[in-house]
Amino acid sequence: MPLQVITVPCLKDNFAFLAHDPDSGATAVVDVPEAAPILKALDDRGWRATDVLLTHHHADHVQGLAALQAGLAAPVRVTGAAADAHRLPPLDRAVSPGDSVMVGGVEGRVIDVSGHTVGHVAYAFPGVAFTGDSLMALGCGRLFEGTAQMMWDSLMRLAALPPDTRICSGHDYLDGNLAFARSVEPDNAAADARLTHARQKGAEAVHVTLDEERASNPFLRAVLPEVKAALGLAGASDSETFAELRRRKDAF
Repeated sequence: MPLQVITVPCLKDNFAFLAHDPDSGATAVVDVPEAAPILKALDDRGWRATDVLLTHHHADHVQGLAALQAGLAAPVRVTGAAADAHRLPPLDRAVSPGDSVMVGGVEGRVIDVSGHTVGHVAYAFPGVAFTGDSLMALGCGRLFEGTAQMMWDSLMRLAALPPDTRICSGHDYLDGNLAFARSVEPDNAAADARLTHARQKGAEAVHVTLDEERASNPFLRAVLPEVKAALGLAGASDSETFAELRRRKDAF
């Protein structure tokens, strides 16, 4: 049985996630911006947290971990990237790209998604990928540490996942991301529909499948001739087109 995934809004615009294996009762918390909403979401469902999966070291993804641990009845296993371990909270398991992670009986894979930070990882399970601040709803993370080529390579690793994979990312930046997407492709109805649906249906509707991201997210659409032409980059490589999109978004 696939994981049951619950989106937990935190702070101003962050998301944490509960990934629950119904067969074993195990539940992983993915990123911990703050503890209280996560503890409430667990309590509301009667779920027991067994694991914490950290995508990267930024405070708004890890700062609630100590309070979460203090609020739980039993210890959890904390997993994060070996390459980022020196600036993550203490880890019980340090993982590298290609490693497997288990939530109960459900196996996932660690993917290198460096770009926003170096050492950033995503966790891909059957039907869902937790992407942190790499591939995001209608966007991608700002390049604080990595290069545009590094982020493009990361996005292409995620783009190779099955098209029905739900992309669960770390923030709700839909309004700003849609405005930018419209500036690139003003007639893209798929992008407009994303915001309308999410605002009507709530936090769970922010996150859609990889196939839907391909139809609406300009950063994944850097491969398309019409997007290159819209940027005045006909004939440019995909990574060059992505770099220009990221540059324009930074200044948008």
